[in-house]
Amino acid sequence: MNKKEISEIKKQFTQEHCAITRICGCYVDGEGERKADMKEAFLSLPEEEMFKYFEIFRKNLSGTVGKNLINLEFPLAAENEGSAHDLLLRLRESRLTDDVLLDTFYDKILETLDMEGSFLILLIHSVYDIPGKSTDGSELFDASDEVYDYLLCTICPVKLTKPGLCYNTEAGVIQNRTRDWLVELPVTGFLFPAFNDRSTDIHSLLFYSKDANLSQARLIEEFLRCVLPLAADSQKETFNALVEETLGDGCDFEAVKAIHEELAERLEETKENLEPLILSKTEVRSLLSENGADEERLSDFEARYEEAAGSGAPILASNIVNTRKFEIRTPDIVVQVKPEQASLVETRVIDGRPCLVIPMEGQVEVNGICLAPYIQEEQEEVNHEYEYR
Repeated sequence: MNKKEISEIKKQFTQEHCAITRICGCYVDGEGERKADMKEAFLSLPEEEMFKYFEIFRKNLSGTVGKNLINLEFPLAAENEGSAHDLLLRLRESRLTDDVLLDTFYDKILETLDMEGSFLILLIHSVYDIPGKSTDGSELFDASDEVYDYLLCTICPVKLTKPGLCYNTEAGVIQNRTRDWLVELPVTGFLFPAFNDRSTDIHSLLFYSKDANLSQARLIEEFLRCVLPLAADSQKETFNALVEETLGDGCDFEAVKAIHEELAERLEETKENLEPLILSKTEVRSLLSENGADEERLSDFEARYEEAAGSGAPILASNIVNTRKFEIRTPDIVVQVKPEQASLVETRVIDGRPCLVIPMEGQVEVNGICLAPYIQEEQEEVNHEYEYR
């Protein structure tokens, strides 16, 4: 699913567009024991509760595609009878009215979920009458020919509110606040089936993780039986390792800066695209070749790539490049520069030591104090630069 398709489903979680038929839930205490179940027709809930649930469901479809929102495909072997895929299809067909299927679903989640403390598993069934599109992209609500029938699973921590004082409006006094258990916004969940190309795709789902490190790996691998992708942080670590190993002695400041600038430029050019910018193995190899990697090191690049990233693991440019800052870090000093001004930073050897050199142009402040302008002496050339050694 791309960000436009995700946004289209996310818009259904409002009172105006709501088509949720049923909501079910299971509360689990800190010992991992099921303590309470709920089963309701969603539209029968009080309006105040509905709005709070809408906020939770929208959060489950929020974040960056490829970082917090991960498109997963079911391998063919994971779609057999008795699998999670089969269970989800039967739950959808039952519209969450089969208590045996619900119990099985909750038990499977509990077996593979890595979460401390109390939490709430929410599961909703909804239908979306997909409006057609005219040639200019406008929606044709009277031209729908497909209904998107889906489930959304949302898992929220439940935590005891902090102790404190509160104002009792009836008694007109300040008193100790009663602590209660608060359902927080979700940390993980998934949408099934996926809404790909504005149509139902029963072979895929959209997985949500608040944590970009994909801490719920067991839920993906053992319950859903999908291939675990590289987490956002792992993609960056993998790419950095490939750059260091492939460039070798050529992994200098200028080469790394050039790689950063090229990727940042490509991200800027594609920022309006619905799909994230994915770097293929061939593109990574080409990028390294253009920035100093010799043929000897490139000869085993493919094996090195598959060992580090896996043969089918995508690397997203947005996960490996920070377009908001260009950072240089030493054991003692950290220098951050606007990416568009990275060319101002140079490397020089001064007194036999490699140094970073930054021009001191315009107003310069140290701890908020403006420095007097540097003046060039007539008889002696003065270096107008900071040297970070």
